[in-house]
Parts: sequence; structure tokens; C-alpha cells
Amino acid sequence: MGSFAAIQFPDIDPVFFALGPVQFRWYGLMYLIGLSAAYLLIKRKASQMDLPIPPDQVYDMVVFAALGVFLGGRLGYTLFYNFPYYSEHPLKIIAVWEGGMSFHGGLLGTIVALLWFSKRTGIPTYIVADLAAAVTPIGLGFGRLGNFINGELYGRATDVDWCMVFPGAGPACRHPSQLYEAGLEGLLLFTVLWIIGRWTPPPGTIFWSFLTGYGLCRLFVELFREPDQHIGFMFSQITMGQVLSVPMVLIGLVMLTWVFSKPAHKV
Repeated sequence: MGSFAAIQFPDIDPVFFALGPVQFRWYGLMYLIGLSAAYLLIKRKASQMDLPIPPDQVYDMVVFAALGVFLGGRLGYTLFYNFPYYSEHPLKIIAVWEGGMSFHGGLLGTIVALLWFSKRTGIPTYIVADLAAAVTPIGLGFGRLGNFINGELYGRATDVDWCMVFPGAGPACRHPSQLYEAGLEGLLLFTVLWIIGRWTPPPGTIFWSFLTGYGLCRLFVELFREPDQHIGFMFSQITMGQVLSVPMVLIGLVMLTWVFSKPAHKV
């Protein structure tokens, strides 16, 4: 493997603005951009589909989803990725500023939060799920860009022409796997779901397509991403991310088959 970067890593300060002890980080800004874009697109899509969802309910929906992402993502990380440590240091669970979020935990948290929102507002569950799923890749894409700026969640050592040496990852030249994920989980998945949405599919199609599509993208990218140091490979060359993504693909495919086997008015 090469010991120099074929492409220079853009050493961007993770803090884009500081006001005394208060720091504003690119990673947090990416979350804000993703949530803002989600609000605007859901509002627009609800209007285009003539759905009875007023703007204040769209705002509430995004807030519910955000709470699900943060709470579920943090709890998912503690359970899936570092349970032994957090079981011994339970107060560290709330130390989100130290890092540690799990997409799969965030997904579960968001599902629970939006089910609650659907029941609270009376908006059909699949309408809420499809609207949320259609815009989720935007947040995923920006989030991965935030990971790249932070120089975290980098890829495995390689000698490809576009490899980079990441700060704190040793001298090895590595896959910029954060950019792979931004392109696949973000841009590609958003485009696919947008195309599916234009076909006016049965309710639930976009949500289950998102679940399947994300799982496939993650299974592929994990082939290039460096496993978490404290976990390593689960067995053979299989990572925790792949173990958690396989059920997403299987459940998504089964549910897509079920959705299309039913008349639209019964879904």
C-alpha cells in the first residue's frame, strides 16, 4: 500500500465559527442543512400531492424525526457498537459531543417517532413514512460530508489513484469511503426514490424502497470502509454495518412484494 496521498486530503477545520467557548462545527451544520431541506421538500411534496398536512404539522413531523434520529442514533451506538464501555460508564451515554451515532439506531428511533406522530395527528402511517423516506437521503449525504470534513469513518488502506491519508489514521493511503457513502446513500438513493415517486406507486413503496436501497448501498460501501477499531470484523470479512444492513434488505424486499401484491386502496 502507498504511504502518501494520491489526492491531498483537504484539511478543513471542523469548527467553521467560534464565539468564545462556543464552537459551531461543520458536522452540526450538515445536520441543520439536511433537516431544513427535508422540511422544505416535504412541505412542497405535500402541497403537490394535495395532502391535508398544514405547514405546522410538517414542522412537527421534522421535529419528531430529528428527535428520533438523535435519540435512536445515540442509543443504537451504545447498544450495537460499544455496549461493554457504556454499560460500565452509563453517564457517558449522554456525552454526544464525544461522538458516536448509529444510522441503524437512528432509523429505528425515527420509525418509532413518526409512528407516534402519525397516531397523534391521524395522518396515515404510509403517507408519513413515504414523505420522510423520500427526503432522508439528503440528510445522509450531508452527514457523510460532515464525516469527511472531520476525517472520521475513513476507508481501508488501498493503492487506488484517489486514496487519501487521513489525519489520525496513520500513514496508510485510504479509500475516502465517506464520499462513496455520500454519493450512494445520498445522491443516488435520493434520485432513485424521486424517480419512483413520479410513478405514483402504492403507499409504502418509497419507504420500503428506501430501506432496501440503503441496505444495499451500505453492504457495498462496507467493503471499502474501515471497521470500528474496538469492534473489527464480526467474522471473516463481515462488519457490524453489514450485519445490521442485511435485515433491512430482506425486510424491504419482502414488504415491497407485499405492497405490490395488494390493491392500492387496501395498502
